[in-house]
Parts: sequence; C-alpha cells; structure tokens
Amino acid sequence: MSKPLKNIKNFAELLAETTKHLDPDTVVEIWFQDEIRVGQKNGLVYQWAKRGTRPRQPKDQRYASCYIFGAVCPARDVGAALVMPYADTEAMQKHLDEIAKNVAPKAHAVMLMDGAGWHKSGDLNIPKNISPMIIPPYSPELNPVENIWQFLRQTYLSNQVFEDYDKIVDACCEAWKRLTNEAGRITSIASRKWAINGQ
Repeated sequence: MSKPLKNIKNFAELLAETTKHLDPDTVVEIWFQDEIRVGQKNGLVYQWAKRGTRPRQPKDQRYASCYIFGAVCPARDVGAALVMPYADTEAMQKHLDEIAKNVAPKAHAVMLMDGAGWHKSGDLNIPKNISPMIIPPYSPELNPVENIWQFLRQTYLSNQVFEDYDKIVDACCEAWKRLTNEAGRITSIASRKWAINGQ
C-alpha cells in the first residue's frame, strides 16, 4: 500500500513514487473506486412537474439493500463493478479481482480509493496489475466515483419502490450497464485534470 494522497498538489509526486517499481514503458491507468448502498429505503430526487402541482413520489419504508462496488478509468471510458450483499473484505477482494480483469493488457492501474477498513485490510490479495492509493478521509471531492453514484441515483435508482432484494440487485446491475454502455459518459463525469497521466 502506498502513502496516502494528501491533496491534489502531491498527486504527481505520489504517482511517481507508487509506480517507480514498474518498467518505464508500462502504461499507467488512473482508476477511481468506491461503493454505494442501494436499498428499499431509497432517496427522492427533484422531478419536472407542471407549475403549481405536487407530483407524487413513492417512498418505501423497508430495509433490504445491497452494495455496488464500482471503479472507473475515465481516460479509457471503462468501468468495473460488482453488486454485493455486504461491504466487507471478501467483497472488496472480489471487486479487486474484477478490476484487474478490466485493466488494459500490459498496463498497470493506480487505483484511488478512500480509507474504509475493507480497502486497507491485511487479508486482501492485491492483484499484481493494481497499486492502491488512499485518499484523505472526508475528501469525496477527490473521488469522482461519488459523481457517478449521484448520476446513477438521479437517473436510474431513485423515485421507485423495489419489490424485494432481487429487484434491487437487478436495478443496480441495469443502472451500471446503462452507464458503461453510454459512450463518453464515464469520461464526462469522472475526468479530473489533476489526475491525467498522459493516457
């Protein structure tokens, strides 16, 4: 595990330190990772309505939920995600393995993520083509996956009632597929000038 990122000003320096063990010709991809809970107790978002009217919105009071573990590489406009029942070390290991399959052949991913316990667990087996980089606590502005979650909630996951756990999982999978199938969407949401690495 590399040193934590302090702010965007030391990103280039930390990136160089994190990748110094790689062959100089290795392509380095910048990935961002996070997870979100989606469930029956879902949020409401603004919607268009005729002036002077109050549109009805469904609100569920049940508690079934799951987690989307998602990661994106804005430079390549690709993402990798798993929908899991829990957010724990086992789920994180499966997600790391999934991300490793989506890194370009012969490339190496530097993956920025927050400091959740399951992100830093000593039980994780980090794939050889990934180097994690921890962002500071309480700094969601450094992780554009937060904006991916906002987009998915506003566009596909809010203002509805999920019948049961399986319907929540189906909705999450469908939302992620729609995100990744829309050319340029990940790049437009998740690109950050400070994280461009000559890709």
